[in-house]
Amino acid sequence: MSGRKFKIGIDIMLLPELLDPQGVVVHKALQQMGFEGVEKVRVGKHIDIEVEASSKEEAIKVAEEMCSKLLANPVVETYRINAEDK
Repeated sequence: MSGRKFKIGIDIMLLPELLDPQGVVVHKALQQMGFEGVEKVRVGKHIDIEVEASSKEEAIKVAEEMCSKLLANPVVETYRINAEDK
């Protein structure tokens, strides 16, 4: 495939209605450290991928396929994709 290079950023989070045990632990730790204004914490993951594609739209399409096949579990997670020229 020939084309331009794109940097893809993918943010993956648990669905908002699901309990986030890691977020709960981080929230409690922040409170214990004196950060009393913190009301809620959700923890996710961020993945950076470089792809070659003919357009930004094509790069996003490829990233969406990656997410649906491997990177995210659509039953319990949502994802957001950002693509920019490299």
